[in-house]
Amino acid sequence: MGDKLNVLVVGSGGREHALAWKLAQSRRISKLFCAPGNPGIEAVAECVPIPASDVEALAAFARERRIDITVVGPESPLIAGIADRFRAEGMAVFGPGRRGAVIEGSKSLAKQLMQRHSVPTAAFRVFSSPDEAVSYLKARPGPVVVKADGEAAGKGAIVCDDEQQAIAAVQAIMVDRVFGAAGDRVVIEERMYGEEFSALAFVDCRPGRDPVFAMMPASQDHKPVFDGDRGPNTGGMGAYSPVPSVTAEVERSVADLVFTPILAAMQEEGIEYRGVLYAGMMLTKSGIRVVEFNCRFGDPETQAILPRLDGDLLDPIEAVAADGDATLDRLDLKWKPNACVCVVMASKGYPGSYEKGKDISGLQEVAQMPDVAVFHAGTSRAADGRIVTAGGRVLGVTAWDRTTLGAVSRAYQAVERIRFDGVHYRKDIGRRALEREGALARDPHDS
Repeated sequence: MGDKLNVLVVGSGGREHALAWKLAQSRRISKLFCAPGNPGIEAVAECVPIPASDVEALAAFARERRIDITVVGPESPLIAGIADRFRAEGMAVFGPGRRGAVIEGSKSLAKQLMQRHSVPTAAFRVFSSPDEAVSYLKARPGPVVVKADGEAAGKGAIVCDDEQQAIAAVQAIMVDRVFGAAGDRVVIEERMYGEEFSALAFVDCRPGRDPVFAMMPASQDHKPVFDGDRGPNTGGMGAYSPVPSVTAEVERSVADLVFTPILAAMQEEGIEYRGVLYAGMMLTKSGIRVVEFNCRFGDPETQAILPRLDGDLLDPIEAVAADGDATLDRLDLKWKPNACVCVVMASKGYPGSYEKGKDISGLQEVAQMPDVAVFHAGTSRAADGRIVTAGGRVLGVTAWDRTTLGAVSRAYQAVERIRFDGVHYRKDIGRRALEREGALARDPHDS
């Protein structure tokens, strides 16, 4: 490929805004597109009105505009096989093919792959009958996690304290179909206890070559909708990086015990994987355990990680996506020592039903703040140009500073300047890091 590249980002959320924002800083990009994009992405890329699900239209656009690399953000088109479609035409794409994406598309297949290759994870059983699942729960009452097997936008896991909650979870997933077809089967796992964190890596796993991966800094998501980790799980209410409890020793363990064997497993089973592999991890008393795998950048973890990349994001993306010699292991990726915090501003009612079309104010004011970026997750532009809410997660207000306390304080200062009717956000993003670092124990937005 030449030095100046045309790049297409696929997707419309906060993760894709963060990807486009970081890619726009590259001097090696001639033209940056995003499909379909959002009002925030318009500032850094040309948005084209093609849905992320329309693989044929995206392929036609990539041919017509001579796109050199396509970066796929969401899991749905990856699970549907967009990377296979592009590669079949000789077009470079950053993201795994359908067989690799199944590591997120089917929790049962992912668990079975881990089991076959001794990747540390919770004990589990898979059920396609709700009656059999309930019988199993009654035979071994106690705390479990019930997961919809298929794609559920990061919301398909229900943590249960007892038998009654677990049976209700099976009912909700398999009978009431709250996650749709994702609930055809459920995975019932032993409940693990410990601190969760997210481990992401750039991955280049191709036939005939030893797999190569490059770890990113650890981050920590906040899934439950309310402060203190209460309420139903969401797609993520905020994230921060680094994570004080994830030491260099823990990171080595994740690389050696999780990424190395899972990529060796893919190689052995003939699975090509070129993109980002996301491992949701838990630090338990008996060591690290994998909670789940995702086949793409996390959301909102991406918003907390990419501002820390000290260099050009296009370098690892091109190393993974381009045909020819594998070069990922030749890169010396550097990460800034500062802390980064993302606070999600959501619509009232999320993750349940919510209203759209609420006016958003304060964005221009916050745009003037140093070391702050507001990533649009669920916004749209009204006919008269106003930016309004259009999703459950609306904005990811992100800030960075030398310390976690500084980043948290700056992020919440920005949050308080943005307003829309019914806004909801957690006020304790980064709290665990603040406590570990000995910062003040009061709500961080009060600092």
